[in-house]
Amino acid sequence: MIWYVLAVVLGLALIGAVAALVVTERQSRPPKPVAPSAAVEGREALDVVDAGLRRLTGECLRSGRSLPDMYAVVYSEERLGLLLADAEEDAPAPWTAEADGERWTVSPDSLHRPGPEGEPALPYALTVTVGLDGADRVLVDLSRASGPVSVAGPDAEVRSLARAVVTEALSGPVGSLAEVTLVGSVAGEGLVADDVPQASRLHTAASLEEAFAVAASAGPVQPEPGSPDVTQIFRLIEGSSRIAVQGEAPHLFVVDASQLPRREGALDGLRRGDALLVLGDAPAGWRWRAGAGGSLDTGALGLEITRHVGRLAESHPASR
Repeated sequence: MIWYVLAVVLGLALIGAVAALVVTERQSRPPKPVAPSAAVEGREALDVVDAGLRRLTGECLRSGRSLPDMYAVVYSEERLGLLLADAEEDAPAPWTAEADGERWTVSPDSLHRPGPEGEPALPYALTVTVGLDGADRVLVDLSRASGPVSVAGPDAEVRSLARAVVTEALSGPVGSLAEVTLVGSVAGEGLVADDVPQASRLHTAASLEEAFAVAASAGPVQPEPGSPDVTQIFRLIEGSSRIAVQGEAPHLFVVDASQLPRREGALDGLRRGDALLVLGDAPAGWRWRAGAGGSLDTGALGLEITRHVGRLAESHPASR
């Protein structure tokens, strides 16, 4: 009996010691942030992403390597991460390959250090914020979709998200080369505020057929006054290969699902490297769904969005 009691006492003491150790370890570790910082929510986050993508493009061009097949960007203030569709374990400096090459990361501090001159025009001009994943800002390259990108859900949430995406594409540094066309009824819904700059890159069309035709017939894009000369813009083509198309800007088309033509071949005018955002449920390459609480389900893309960009823009206008 004495040995039994002694064993019980020692067992309880051991459990207590382990519990104390766990508590101490938890107290010594800084808590993982659950809310984004002002720098992640604000406009400065887009400046960091812009600098990172320009640096990436420059390093790849100078070393003669192909651009990575990137589909998303994650920024947490401490680091900038690129998510790749095709894993590449050999990342150019100052990037580091992680997760078997499926993610490349870099410290924003490395982007502010003096680097090689002659950065080329940004190839990922349709990379836009889709929302926040906890403390991280998440951007997606819409041109990477294999077809239209549809956003279903409550009308107010869908319109809010679309308004923020269009605004960022027109006024943000990452989309400084992108053209945007609002099609059909979307053109009259006030998706773009009157004070949004770069209105020369915003167009309207009565139908997708008209929008595609006008975009195809447009001449080479002329740089905005005061902007660097644009001599090359990289466009996404099949797989992970990218080519430079002289003078052509990536184009984002926005249309309501009710006005999306369903006949065969109706979307043949959508060039590789452009993107079509459909408001409402529709057949699409990426099918997203906005929740009434502000979340966004990105479907097969697999990105968790706890607060979509429309909610972010409403609560933090500077994020545009």
